[in-house]
Amino acid sequence: MSIVNEISEALLVGNAAKVKELTEKALGEGVSPKDIIQQGLIPGMGVVGVKFKNNEYYVPEVLIAARAMHAGLNIVKPMLADSGMEPVGRIAIGTVKGDLHDIGKNLVAMMLEGAGFDVNDLGIDVTADKFVEVVKDGSVDVIAMSALLTTTMPSMADTIKALEAAGLRDKVKIMIGGAPVTQNYADEIGADGYSADAASAVDTAKELMGV
Repeated sequence: MSIVNEISEALLVGNAAKVKELTEKALGEGVSPKDIIQQGLIPGMGVVGVKFKNNEYYVPEVLIAARAMHAGLNIVKPMLADSGMEPVGRIAIGTVKGDLHDIGKNLVAMMLEGAGFDVNDLGIDVTADKFVEVVKDGSVDVIAMSALLTTTMPSMADTIKALEAAGLRDKVKIMIGGAPVTQNYADEIGADGYSADAASAVDTAKELMGV
């Protein structure tokens, strides 16, 4: 088995120490940071996503696998600027204003990062103005909004209206999700995409990026 496959296997079982050790070993053997990510970490998290969709993995397993992924990513990420590897896309993610839930958002952020996206996690209780700000500075391709309460869902619509008012709506793709959120609601408020869970969010983001 090649060392990048070993990295994938270690990630799958959530062995962060092993992923770190194998990543350092791979670099020592001359494997490029790009190959470690594209042939080791991303495929590993891809399998995690499939298992999560099929109810073979649950939230704890995904979090443990994501921690293992970060053990490798933290080593190779600083080297990426030199290797010229571009992210699949740049995403700003946040739980909307009035909502303090973050487990779902964190899962989505980890899965997106595991799929090769550059993720800017804005945290919880994110105002429409904050989302507008990140679009204005041109550093994102996609905004991902999460809500776990029906009472905070209108904040998603408010953010889209704020982007329209600022003349920035066509500069960014918008995807939404969270327990009470539906495809119908996404259509109603003019979002570009909706996903029911963290694994599907990766597919939605890729569709929006055309990759």
